[in-house]
This record gives sequence, structure tokens and C-alpha cells, in this order.
Amino acid sequence: MANVKITQIKSIISEKQNQRDTLRSLGLKRIGDSVVREDNAQLRGYVRAVAHLVKVEEINE
Repeated sequence: MANVKITQIKSIISEKQNQRDTLRSLGLKRIGDSVVREDNAQLRGYVRAVAHLVKVEEINE
């Protein structure tokens, strides 16, 4: 299964609390942080909720 690299590109200041919580659950704490996760439906839902704050890249291994 493919992996995705998620990078936070915008600040969470003035964002709704649920979006802050979503970024935290993804493991992102500050601008420029990146995490690699396995691609699945749940992760895609998280990313959709904060799409304006993150950049997503597919990684094929």
C-alpha cells in the first residue's frame, strides 16, 4: 500500500478547535513539520478537514 507525506504549510492560529485537534492527531505541531502515514480512508478524511493547512505528497515504495 502507498504512503503519503503530509506537511503543514500554514499556521493554526485563528483556525477552529476541531481543525487544531485534527492536525495534532496527525502528528503536526508547527509549520514545516512532516509525517509519513499509510494511505487509507480515515487518513484521507483527516486531510480533507485541514486541506487548506497542509500539503500532501504520495510516496511509492
